[in-house]
Amino acid sequence: MLEHIPSESAMTELLGHYLFEVWQKLCAAIDEAYEMERQWNDGGKNWTYEYKYRRGGKTLCSLYAKEKCVGFMIIFGKDERAKCEDIRGSLSASVCRQYDEAKTYHDGKWVMFTPTDTAEFDDYMKLLALKRKPDKKKK
Repeated sequence: MLEHIPSESAMTELLGHYLFEVWQKLCAAIDEAYEMERQWNDGGKNWTYEYKYRRGGKTLCSLYAKEKCVGFMIIFGKDERAKCEDIRGSLSASVCRQYDEAKTYHDGKWVMFTPTDTAEFDDYMKLLALKRKPDKKKK
């Protein structure tokens, strides 16, 4: 856990105005579909920050930030990878390519997307729905 959560101005400075908007829109899309715990962490050796969406000890996805770059990671278990194959036809070629190029480890396929705009957000939400059905619409 981070001691100091980065401010909007710190995130804008790190990512740049445009990418910070992309970050905010992706967070808003996830927040709209899911009621999750959110946790800020150090980004490790490759990223400045990690922003994780979790519930019940399980991670749904994580966003990463470093200078002028946003990362969006989903880890797919064995069952989720099978489901992913079922919906491939509804995903963009770019999302399929990033999925195919991701490394598979003993605990799942770790797919890091690097969104530069909102074009693939619908696909991201389809992929998240394979991990966990969206919660009912919030009132």
